Amino acid sequence: MINLLKTHPFFVDKQIESCTLLENQGYCNENYLVVADGVKYIVRKLLRDDIDREFDWKVQNLAYTQGITAEPLVFDAEHGFMVFEFIEGEHKSKLDENELKLLAHTLQKLHSITIDAKPIKIETDTSRVECYPKEYVLCHNDLNPQNIFFSNDVKFIDWEYAGVNDRYFDLACVCVEFGLDEQMQEVFLRAYFEGKDFSLEKLEAYKIIYKVICEEWFHNNP
Repeated sequence: MINLLKTHPFFVDKQIESCTLLENQGYCNENYLVVADGVKYIVRKLLRDDIDREFDWKVQNLAYTQGITAEPLVFDAEHGFMVFEFIEGEHKSKLDENELKLLAHTLQKLHSITIDAKPIKIETDTSRVECYPKEYVLCHNDLNPQNIFFSNDVKFIDWEYAGVNDRYFDLACVCVEFGLDEQMQEVFLRAYFEGKDFSLEKLEAYKIIYKVICEEWFHNNP
């Protein structure tokens, strides 16, 4: 990887000091921490060809304009890699009320982005949510703790599965991934909806769907 980067226009005038593979950081890519001229970058080598990387890159750029992700710097489709700024922060598996509120407000910003795309097809039985009105927005669709950085604010990474979906899918994802109890779930939803009505029944239905998707994914990717 480092030999490829040394000849790339973005790095050719920079002194690459190190290129370290980040273990256990994603299934769809190999991620490297690259230090060049004292500046840290994340380089993502793209491993799968069944993901729309053009759409992935478009979403990354739109999310960056909202201040909720790392700055996208390079997309080299020919050689199959992307470069992003390195963002400081930490992954968390448990959240306090303030962190939940920060996460809710970041999710609001994501869901406010307008994009011209058709809703994704959820690859499992969705009959339990068909009775609820659709609330289509741009969703991340994979908000597990490894894709969320906490510092003074909250930033999302890894947009491979982003697409138009019901907002409750992302909400359910957060509730499941962080194991929110009823009280913390209420904190999260009230921060997100800011006084507007929300449906706990719809949320529970999407939580079931999300859990099924996770089970199927881990069964197919042991």
